[in-house]
Amino acid sequence: MKIGEEMKPNILFILIDDMGWRDLGCYGSEFYESPNIDQLAKDGLLFDNAYAACPVCSPTRASILTGKYPASLELTNWIGGKTRGKLIDAPYIDHLPLEENNIAKSLKESGYATWHIGKWHLGKEPFYPQHQGFDVNIGGCHWGHPWKGYFSPYSIENLDDGESGEYLTDRLTSEAINLIEKHEENEQPFFLNLWYYTVHTPIQGKQEYITYFEEKAEKMGLDQVEPYEIGDTFPCEHKKDKKITRRIIQSDPAYASMIKSLDENIGRLINTLKEKELYDNTLIIFTSDNGGLATAEGSPTCNAPLSEGKGWMYEGGVREPLIMRYPALIKEGITSQYITSTDFYPTIMELIGEPQPVTIDGKSILPVLKGDDFKRGPIFWHYPHYGNQGGTPAASIRDGNYKLIYFFEEECYKLYDLEKDIEEKFDLSGTQPEVAKKLHDLLFKWLEDAKGKIPEKNQEYIPW
Repeated sequence: MKIGEEMKPNILFILIDDMGWRDLGCYGSEFYESPNIDQLAKDGLLFDNAYAACPVCSPTRASILTGKYPASLELTNWIGGKTRGKLIDAPYIDHLPLEENNIAKSLKESGYATWHIGKWHLGKEPFYPQHQGFDVNIGGCHWGHPWKGYFSPYSIENLDDGESGEYLTDRLTSEAINLIEKHEENEQPFFLNLWYYTVHTPIQGKQEYITYFEEKAEKMGLDQVEPYEIGDTFPCEHKKDKKITRRIIQSDPAYASMIKSLDENIGRLINTLKEKELYDNTLIIFTSDNGGLATAEGSPTCNAPLSEGKGWMYEGGVREPLIMRYPALIKEGITSQYITSTDFYPTIMELIGEPQPVTIDGKSILPVLKGDDFKRGPIFWHYPHYGNQGGTPAASIRDGNYKLIYFFEEECYKLYDLEKDIEEKFDLSGTQPEVAKKLHDLLFKWLEDAKGKIPEKNQEYIPW
């Protein structure tokens, strides 16, 4: 269990649900408070061009585990999602297949203790974490969010209810700390896959924190600013009577309280690692599965200057916070290198000195972590579905500073230069047709190779 003469690092993978790119102080939020996560960013490497492989949760989660794009897995939508508009959603599988290789299986074979805590949402039994390479599963089931709420009793499968009023984020952290404290590292390192349910709906925080942020919003004058802009009617049938509602500022006290609780718990985790003298020998990865919820379902956060949010192919739907720390190897600072969630699996395996996984889409970003030159090459997205948040079926590619989005409804594409136009306001497809055609051809060649499913026209569609 050694790299040379040193024990392989423990691995703590922290995945937040629906956290937007601007939802932390270290990413520019002036209203939310995240001092512990901000300090982790100072101690490690902060990515300002990190992406999820999909603008919704289940596909990104599968991509993290397998190193494969959602299109390659045929798992392109959040499990349970189904709708239609001008088009009919493309078919997708409703679970992570047991035969797929994944990072938990590989690390277990490499001698790691493997633990999953929190949200899973990758299929019903028999597709739970304990059948996918994890020794322990606490709270992982088919639920996409805590239906009963964030305060006990939760009624979450594989998680006993706590005392009445116990907060779910606190509880999951306590479960993680308990595993760490009981583990004898001299026997084997651990892989802790800590996938919080927060900050997914329902938006529920501790009342004392909500009150604190209500007072903060008043001091900042945010309570006097209209937070929403009302947009067009939703393009999907099941929401055709509703309007897209875009939040234009961060000012929701309840959402802010959830981030504050999360940050406190990250602080608890880090303190435990320090007390156990494990902090410097633990690879910590902190990221999110899709963009912040900004256009529907209460629209609790704002991703500006990024456009839109969860469920959309624009930057607000797929660009994520990402912090990585392992001082023996990772150089501190900020990197603008773009990467995507398929890259975690091969990166971890190379970092611990194990063979790279085969037949995957991801690339090891170890050179980025060490501060060396690295060219990622193009990255891709394929979301042939209507999101619950107003987005329409689309596919996309980023290569260098350019990003092209192809919209299946209109059968057209738009081109953006993200270095000059992070807000994706200016479509360059008319002024730079050569670049647009090149990226369009690369995108559709990738879709063909990945056997990406294309949504069909809805012959029964009646405009509303």
